[in-house]
Amino acid sequence: MVTTSYPRFPGDGVGSFMEPIARGVAACGHDVHVVAPWHPAIRRARVEDGVHFHFFRYAPTASLSVFGYAAGMREDTRLRAAAWAIAPVALAAGWFKALRVASKTRATIMHGHWVVPGGAIAAAAAGRRPLVVSLHGSDVFVAERSATARRVARHVFARAAWVTACSTDLADRATRLGADPARTEVVPYGVDTERFAPNQAARDAVRRSLGIGRAPLVLAAGRLVRKKGFEHLIDAVERLAADLPDVRLVIAGEGDLHAELTARAGRVGGKRVLLVGNQPQDEIARLAAAADVIAVPSVRDEAGNVDGLPNFALEALASGTPVVATDAGGLPEVVTDGVTGRLVPQQDAAALTAAMAGLLAHPADGRAMGARARERVARDFGWARVAERFEAAYDRCAG
Repeated sequence: MVTTSYPRFPGDGVGSFMEPIARGVAACGHDVHVVAPWHPAIRRARVEDGVHFHFFRYAPTASLSVFGYAAGMREDTRLRAAAWAIAPVALAAGWFKALRVASKTRATIMHGHWVVPGGAIAAAAAGRRPLVVSLHGSDVFVAERSATARRVARHVFARAAWVTACSTDLADRATRLGADPARTEVVPYGVDTERFAPNQAARDAVRRSLGIGRAPLVLAAGRLVRKKGFEHLIDAVERLAADLPDVRLVIAGEGDLHAELTARAGRVGGKRVLLVGNQPQDEIARLAAAADVIAVPSVRDEAGNVDGLPNFALEALASGTPVVATDAGGLPEVVTDGVTGRLVPQQDAAALTAAMAGLLAHPADGRAMGARARERVARDFGWARVAERFEAAYDRCAG
């Protein structure tokens, strides 16, 4: 597997879906080797749960290690100048490392994550090996907006024996870029239903630590970038506070919009909105268990970027806490309005407010939605099932 993002340490939220993908394939009995850029925050053993790590260095200093791990993107819509400058060296280093690892381990399948740049590196290093490419969202957006990236993506799609996308929206956009519909399938992410689950002890402990008692608590999580729609959620909570003055909103994550969102939160008044920064997965699960409503307010931003399928949405559904999400990207594929959650128009603070207010006013209905959501996620979105889908793709290509 060639990727430019992977949890840098156990519990890291960066590229969190990559770890269960790699571990799941390894659990099926395969030898899995992950090639990824080095990063100063990496704390990984050489082998963990059957996954072998091969990190390549490409920059003379840690400050220039901005290739991958979302470090090279500004607001998730354009590459930073430093990333553009270091990209040729990083791509060459990644290609050389992938080539050596594939040769040394006698790899039989190359699996590139993100068509650019992971898929491009994997395609260049694959030789005659079958290539599987998985799409995760920002890669397709970059290819849609950059002529250079678009040419590279078309080349990778032409070379790929199979393409997977985490949502139908992403798969459709990929076919417009050149992916063969006959060799493209939707493989949604999975979710750890043991980690993300109702937990009364965690609920009580988190509420004590936040000092909120029984006050209504809304949770959101993700990178602080425009496509997450957090500004609309903050506005919605400000409206909600008119009738529920003790309501609280916690947003977990970090990103380029931190200062802007902090200022916006300050205008809401009091301590209603709390930005808690990047949190490990276990803490996100505890916050989800403590919340009364979880919001996933994704949008298609002004640049046209949109999430494929936020993994946090599946984690929220698994937690059993009622979810309010927007109709952006792949969210309508996992949230059925009125059945497993509430689905509202994107960029609509008033609709977010109404949906959250309804769930808070009728907690029994919310609990019923949460229970149905958790049941569906456990049935359809287990990571073991995702690994089986990838294994089938490998068998198809090798065959």
